Amino acid sequence: MVTIKEVKNNRDLRTFVKFPNDLYKGNPYFVPDLITDEVNTLRKDKNPAFDFSDSIFFLAYRGKKLVGRIGVLVNHKSNEKWNQKNARFTHFDFIDDFEVSKTLMDTAESWARKNGYREMQGPLGLTDMDHQGMLIDGYEELDMFITIYNHPYYIKHMELLGYEKEVDWFEYQISIPQEPNDKYSRIAEIVQKKYGYQLIEFDKKKDILKWAPKVFELYNKAYAPLFGTTELSQRQIDMYIKSFFGFVNPDFIKIIVNKENEVIGFGITMPSISKAMQKANGKLFPFGFIYLLRALKKNDRLDMYLVAIRPDAQGTGANALLLDSITKSAVKHGMKIGETGPELENNKQVQTMWKYFDTRQHRKRRVYKKEL
Repeated sequence: MVTIKEVKNNRDLRTFVKFPNDLYKGNPYFVPDLITDEVNTLRKDKNPAFDFSDSIFFLAYRGKKLVGRIGVLVNHKSNEKWNQKNARFTHFDFIDDFEVSKTLMDTAESWARKNGYREMQGPLGLTDMDHQGMLIDGYEELDMFITIYNHPYYIKHMELLGYEKEVDWFEYQISIPQEPNDKYSRIAEIVQKKYGYQLIEFDKKKDILKWAPKVFELYNKAYAPLFGTTELSQRQIDMYIKSFFGFVNPDFIKIIVNKENEVIGFGITMPSISKAMQKANGKLFPFGFIYLLRALKKNDRLDMYLVAIRPDAQGTGANALLLDSITKSAVKHGMKIGETGPELENNKQVQTMWKYFDTRQHRKRRVYKKEL
């Protein structure tokens, strides 16, 4: 018999967050989250996304053994923007037992119905910056730190639970050319002269911070039309600046400005910390931070977190200027492989960015939906 327990306090929440570390123990492709960061993401008193969102979380037990988890999120800003009445399921993990997955999802759906929601969709986070999309292909590929890993059996469970595809994301592995890509280099030179674009590169972290607000202003514009996105509030932007921009290697942050010194493009990339997080098992202390620092200094893999070009600058070749600089920095640091974050299947604009590179579409993930 499966019993459900609602997450009521921070101790329960830590149990909720740590469950995948046991479920995927020994799996060479699973990358743990940083436990403290993930707890803070789900705490209403820590995450400013809860200024416009609600949540509830559940744990599933068989006897005393923890066998699954699920969360339900409601982003009111998203529902208003997209004219929906949707709830989102999140952090849905379970052993390969349909009684467990069904009991969890029945509990989540029941809560959503009682609160007047008409459709369940997921896995999704509170914002587009959170982990989202169930892995449906690429189970034998090392996951990124920013994405979800799950067992192959999840797909069958989703089908049995009556869920169908809403949207897919593709991810690509890119072979980083060790010699400059002449095509991009030529285009980069041409667009700088034609449009007066200037590439901003950095030596010090503190120099990035003054540009960070403008980067997120562009993020809100560039990502606005994409599935499930909502505009980041000022409190959210402040949080991301504080938690992320002081942490990055400045050599991997690129910004493009126009003649008016307006940010019209940016690329946020970072040496992969996937293997470091596996060694740390979700903890920075006592030794996790050492693995992390090593990964940031010496690595052959580059993770491409966010790349954006302002809508009115798309098609001008600004992306070539961005990628030319990113590639040169990657080669300088001895990197051979690039990993893109999830790209919506219909986002041809971003997918064409890699057309002059040797790429491999190696992971695919899905958001499911079901009418309630």
